[in-house]
Amino acid sequence: MRTTYVYGNDFWDFYNLQKPEVQDKIDWVIGLVRSLRMIPEKYFKSLEDTNGLFEIKIKVGTDIYRIFCFFDKGNLIILLNGFNKKSDKTPKNEIEKAMRLKQKYYVEQS
Repeated sequence: MRTTYVYGNDFWDFYNLQKPEVQDKIDWVIGLVRSLRMIPEKYFKSLEDTNGLFEIKIKVGTDIYRIFCFFDKGNLIILLNGFNKKSDKTPKNEIEKAMRLKQKYYVEQS
């Protein structure tokens, strides 16, 4: 079993803007991430060249959403920020934002 923690307000700002059916799917996928020993790549994937950043993948109809996160202290997953993915490639500015939030988290932990 994994535990999730939301760092800052970016995730909640994103989450609260979504329609109820999108929020329900986000909750469901995060539940999978918390409880499954092996999470299918369809829902959870490591991002290359990001020093431990992962993305939680959500699809509702034709809309695609991503939530960036990382592991801390073993099974603790830190949720950072989310966005509506509108192209095949993950926007560089969203990855950079997640990396800044991750760095800020570790600075505050020390």
